[in-house]
Amino acid sequence: MSRHPRALAALALIVSATLGLAACTTGGLDHAAGAPATPPLAEVTPLADPLSWQGPSTAVAAASAIVPVTEGAQVLPVTVTDAQGSAVTVVDTSRILALDIYGSLSRIVFELGLGDSVVARDTSSAFPEAAGLPVVTENGHDLNAEAILDAAPTVILTDTSLGPWDTVLQMRDAGIPVVVVDSHRSLASIGTLVEQVGAALGVPERAAALAARSIAAVDAKIAQIADVAPADPARRLRMMFLYVRGQSGVYYLFGEESGADSLIEALGGIDVAGEIGWRGMRPLTDEALVDANPDLLIMMTKGLESVGGVDGLVEHLPAVAQTDAGRNRRIVDMSDTTVLSFGPASADVLDALAVAVYAPEVAG
Repeated sequence: MSRHPRALAALALIVSATLGLAACTTGGLDHAAGAPATPPLAEVTPLADPLSWQGPSTAVAAASAIVPVTEGAQVLPVTVTDAQGSAVTVVDTSRILALDIYGSLSRIVFELGLGDSVVARDTSSAFPEAAGLPVVTENGHDLNAEAILDAAPTVILTDTSLGPWDTVLQMRDAGIPVVVVDSHRSLASIGTLVEQVGAALGVPERAAALAARSIAAVDAKIAQIADVAPADPARRLRMMFLYVRGQSGVYYLFGEESGADSLIEALGGIDVAGEIGWRGMRPLTDEALVDANPDLLIMMTKGLESVGGVDGLVEHLPAVAQTDAGRNRRIVDMSDTTVLSFGPASADVLDALAVAVYAPEVAG
C-alpha cells in the first residue's frame, strides 16, 4: 500500500473528474481508437542521441489480443479482505462488473478466462473483446447506479478511482458483493493487482500465472529499452510527467509513488520529480518547473489537447519555454486511459512510449 493514501485518493478524484470531462467532449472515445499503433520498438532505429531531437511525438499502444489463462479450477465461495479492510464473500461470478478509471480491472478479468461473465463495462474498457458491452459509467467516468442495477451483477470489482462513492455503497446496500482493490498503480503493483482480482473471483492459480506472465513481459521490455537508452548517465533524458487540464486550470506534476515515476525509470530516463523530492501529485509552479528543467515531458493526450497542443501549452505555461523540453518541443503524449493503466498490457504501453522517446520520427 502507498505511504500516501490521502494524496493518491485526491489524485484519483482529480484524474477521474478531468478524464470524465475529456470523455464527455469526445463521446467517450479513446484518442487512439482510430489511430495506427506506434511501430514496435524491435522494428525501429533509435536515435543515436535522443537529446538531439526536436519536436513532439505521440505514443499509441498496440491493441494486443486477450490470451486467457484457463489452467486452474475456480473455487467458490471465497471470502477475501479487500483493500479497505472489508471482508467480502463472493459466491457467484456468473455476472461480473469490473470498473476502474483505466479499464485495467476488466482486462484482467478477461485475461483470467472469465470474460464471458462480464456483463457491462466502464468507458475505458474499449478493447475489442469488451467493446460491445453496455456502458455503466456516464459523463465519462461517473458510476450510473441505475445502469449497474440493470446489469444485475453478482459481484462488482472496483477501486476508488470512480465515483460517486455513494453509488458503490448503494450497491452494497442492495446486497451485491463489492470488492475494492488497491487504487495505487505502478509497474511494481501489476502482480498484486492481478492477484487481488483473481482471489476475489476464486481463481488464484490463474492469477498467479497471469501475474507472472505480465511481470515477465514488462521485465523483458525494460531490458529491451535499456539496450536503446543511452548508457552514459549524462546523456539520459531527464523526464517529468505533467498532468494538465486547461479548461479546468489544473496543472500538476506527478511525482514519486504516482506510478509515473515507474514509467520514467522503465524508459531509461531520470525522474526529475524524484530528484526534487516530489511525492504523489502536487500543483505545478513556474519556479519549480524552471528549476527542474526537464529534457522531456510526458503528458496525457487529452491534457495536451486541452491547452491547444504544444504551442498552447507554452502559452498557458510560459515556464515550459524556459526548459530544455519546451525549447526543443520534446513532449510525448499518450492516451489518457492507457498511459497509467498498469495492467496485463503494460509491456505494450512501455513499447509505444519507448518508440515515441527514442525513435520519435516514426511515432505519431
